[in-house]
Amino acid sequence: MALIVQKYGGTSVGSIERIEAVADKVKKARDAGDDIIVVVSAMSGETNRLVSLAHAIQERPNPRELDVLLSTGEQVTIALLSMALEERGCPARSYTGGQVHILTDGAHNKARIQDIDDARVRADLEAGRVVVIAGFQGVDENGNITTLGRGGSDTTAVAMAAALKADECQIFTDVDGVYTTDPRVEPHARRLERITFEEMLEMASLGSKVLQIRAVEFAGKYNVPLRVLSSFEEGEGTLISFEDEGMEEAKISGIAFNRDEAKLTILGVPDQPGVAHKILGPIANANIEVDMIVQNIAEDTTTDFTFTVHRNDYKKALDILRNTAAELKAREVSGDDAIVKISLVGVGMRSHAGIASAMFEALAKEGINIRMISTSEIKISVVVDEKYLELGVRALHEAFGLSE
Repeated sequence: MALIVQKYGGTSVGSIERIEAVADKVKKARDAGDDIIVVVSAMSGETNRLVSLAHAIQERPNPRELDVLLSTGEQVTIALLSMALEERGCPARSYTGGQVHILTDGAHNKARIQDIDDARVRADLEAGRVVVIAGFQGVDENGNITTLGRGGSDTTAVAMAAALKADECQIFTDVDGVYTTDPRVEPHARRLERITFEEMLEMASLGSKVLQIRAVEFAGKYNVPLRVLSSFEEGEGTLISFEDEGMEEAKISGIAFNRDEAKLTILGVPDQPGVAHKILGPIANANIEVDMIVQNIAEDTTTDFTFTVHRNDYKKALDILRNTAAELKAREVSGDDAIVKISLVGVGMRSHAGIASAMFEALAKEGINIRMISTSEIKISVVVDEKYLELGVRALHEAFGLSE
């Protein structure tokens, strides 16, 4: 007998019919002899509806009261799913995050889980019940309802699996696993049978939206095997776990990309200690995250400094950089918000030379000019013009044989 935590997102429980289908899935797993804990999100669209109600009352909703409001979305789902299970002769009990006592810090709208009291859940499992838990929410030490921010239900599921030492945490979504790249861009993309936590973290951080980064980090930290599955069709999905024997054979596991990039350059800055801080300090103070950085030293003791930010922050960052350029007496400031980042990810890079050169050759054959390059132990990222995104992804997918 295994202990399985199953998580169902908003689209999976988006209607009564879909809740009924989830109940059938849960009952089937329980009838097979497994102990089941189910974590659910609010029905699709419900959280956005509640947020809009709040904004109709207050331009900047009170964070504490917003959490009280948002937590009701999951409360609806846990009750309906528990009723559906009972109708199928499957004893079930629902719990809000506060009732399970998922203890968080007091940061409303983006709380972090600190501890979980699993006593009531264990008692229910021993009594033969399916436990249905509201994702995305908890309670702070003062009894205030808190929510965990976007993707919080994934984090709830992984945290429950870690606390109870579950055999597997299954994340049911509207896709049937993790793919070598987005099938909408490359029709020959292939579902991966397994991928490491490291690779999944890179894929998630680079734009793959199958799983939330926080949930993958949590799973890796507590060694919780994660499996991504489809709510709508049967299949083995993709297992996310630690690297094992034979996994290093795959040089590249996937290609991630991010359309939300913008590039800024400041030319002719004095090449002296502290200049990078003078450029990026004001950007950081404006709460703008910097991604890739390239610095080139010229012969005239000046330097050119280029960095990327999220496209939403482009205009704000450009204004700040122009002010900085005036202070530093820089020659010129330029920007480009029509760029994208394409990344190769794979633990096999550690033991295979020549990945970067093969990547650059594949892009050059298609006439794609690389603007910036960034590498880590298991990732190579390039910035290219936005118009080359699909062509670049397909070329690399073919060059590294990811369809096979």
